[in-house]
Amino acid sequence: MILLYFRMFLMMGVNLYTSRVILNTLGIEDYGIYNVVGGVVAVFGILSNSLAAAISRFITYELGNGDIDKLKRIFCTSVNIQVILFAIITVLMETIGLWFLNNKMIIPNERLAASNWVFQFSVITFGLNLLSVPYNSVIIAHEKMTAFAYISIVDCMLKLIVAFIICYNPCDRLVYYGLLIMIVGFINRMMYAIYSKRHFDEAKYKFILDKDLMKEMFGFAGWNFIAAASGVLRDQGGTVLINMYYGPTVNAARGIAMQVSTTVQSFVYNFMMAVNPRITKSYAAGERDYMMNLIFQSTKFSFYIVLFIALPILMTTPYLLELWLKQVPYYTVIFVRLTIIFVMSETLAQSLITAMLATGNIRNYQLVVGTCSMLNFPISMLCFYLGAPPECVFVVAIIISILCEMFRLIMLRKMIGISLKSFLVGVYFKAIFVAVLSSIIPIMILEYCGVNSFLNFIIIVVVSLLCAIIVSYFLGCNPNDKIVIQSYIYRVIHKFQSGNTYVKDI
Repeated sequence: MILLYFRMFLMMGVNLYTSRVILNTLGIEDYGIYNVVGGVVAVFGILSNSLAAAISRFITYELGNGDIDKLKRIFCTSVNIQVILFAIITVLMETIGLWFLNNKMIIPNERLAASNWVFQFSVITFGLNLLSVPYNSVIIAHEKMTAFAYISIVDCMLKLIVAFIICYNPCDRLVYYGLLIMIVGFINRMMYAIYSKRHFDEAKYKFILDKDLMKEMFGFAGWNFIAAASGVLRDQGGTVLINMYYGPTVNAARGIAMQVSTTVQSFVYNFMMAVNPRITKSYAAGERDYMMNLIFQSTKFSFYIVLFIALPILMTTPYLLELWLKQVPYYTVIFVRLTIIFVMSETLAQSLITAMLATGNIRNYQLVVGTCSMLNFPISMLCFYLGAPPECVFVVAIIISILCEMFRLIMLRKMIGISLKSFLVGVYFKAIFVAVLSSIIPIMILEYCGVNSFLNFIIIVVVSLLCAIIVSYFLGCNPNDKIVIQSYIYRVIHKFQSGNTYVKDI
């Protein structure tokens, strides 16, 4: 776990710096074009997202059961499914996707040819990522977070090298950037495959045509398709809508906001990546009490982790963006603040979603919660049609996220027996209370001093972080939570003293 957080801080710094270099090298317009073209490709990845969740769940569940033979069949079947899926999605992207790019997107005529090159590179990059899913899932299911951290660090450093290379490229920098990112994707694909094959017996691919297993996985993925579709339509569909109504310059602002969102999410992603397999395995092993405890604690802890990062950013957004970027596109400040609020809302749902997937009985859940989430796209489109400003896409996402959380709890009460009252009082409302209380002193300092110097910026950041940590620990945690935190801190200190930087337990 310690290595994962070292990786997180390193990647955060490198990614933020890389974004600045890329924005200034490509310019606001080309940066926006790259984000929206990638968004078009991602829209066609709806099926892949649903199958990725299915593959991860089946591999992790079978590890909990301990059936090695079936685990091998699941891995080989998942590779076959991804190959078939890539062929189908490629056909869709090279027909419908290309038509949409060239006929419906708002892209300057002189950049259309470059956009088409970027589209082709994005398709190949997408395919490489798709074929890596079974190998990634095996690594995470086995909780080999050290390997995952090392590969992610290599990926991060390669993208930093790309950022420097394109600064000195005499050719079309947008096209060259798309090409280099594709090469990075290929290197990542090889690293995941090589590690998995060397360390896990089930990751050695053989052609196995298990029709029953394929049918079962497709059935699971079919219902999970609703959730995958809603997520892609919300994020990438929002990017496309902004392009259609406001053009690529506003897409640049959204791209920066999504970069900040990804950075904030990375703090809790490492934590949840370690917890999620345990939730699934505990369900498979019938350890329901342990699973419930994991759900409640991981939801609180993940929200507090996000709060530690989100609160300083929310307090200092304008100054932080000016410090980070040489040129700040219009709408970036409001986009960043709204997307962070959305991330905080979604963080409260992650453990619940994992528990739902662990059951395998997801049809009714997806019909209710997934359908509600899919309203993001049509409601945002209607708002834009009626003349709403571009930030409405984030406001709609936040409101629907809250509604989905309520529906999610109602459905999970029947699926796994979770107590609606206990979760709302002990987790959800407590998290909101902690966030509001943590904000009071930073807001008072902000109103009195402002953020007009680097010293004031540092003061507000430090005060925000301290308030979030103190309030979260003393008012947001019950005695059992505090014992877990104290035990974890003790293990971290012990591991450092013994020279081992990996701590498995939360």
